[in-house]
Amino acid sequence: MKTEIIDLSEEQVEVLEIALSEHDKNYINYKTEGSISIGITCDGEVIAGLDACMTAFKILYISTVFVDERYRRMGYGKMLLEEAEKRAKKLGANVIRLDTFGWQGKDFYKAMNYEQVGYYKNDVDDYEEYFFLKRI
Repeated sequence: MKTEIIDLSEEQVEVLEIALSEHDKNYINYKTEGSISIGITCDGEVIAGLDACMTAFKILYISTVFVDERYRRMGYGKMLLEEAEKRAKKLGANVIRLDTFGWQGKDFYKAMNYEQVGYYKNDVDDYEEYFFLKRI
């Protein structure tokens, strides 16, 4: 039997994702669909935004939170997270999770009552990453 590592095509990746999804049905018996993409505008310009999607086990994963530097510390990040939490409940989420680098929002998420559940430091590339969750 000859095995080798290959580069996958987009179609092959899709086949694997479908297979994984079918396998997961043995453990997840409810829909994990839905997303949240919200923003805040000022004079027609998007100054802040948040993007998130539902994942397995009723977890909303927040992939992006950003507030333009000119508008930080004005409560816009808090507004985004609070709105996302409300919408997450409507989607059926009971946990929100996110990750952030050391120079981003770790103190902000702690202030918003997110629990730090993981951390690592990469000395080679000089960064830290933090993992948070909030039960809702």
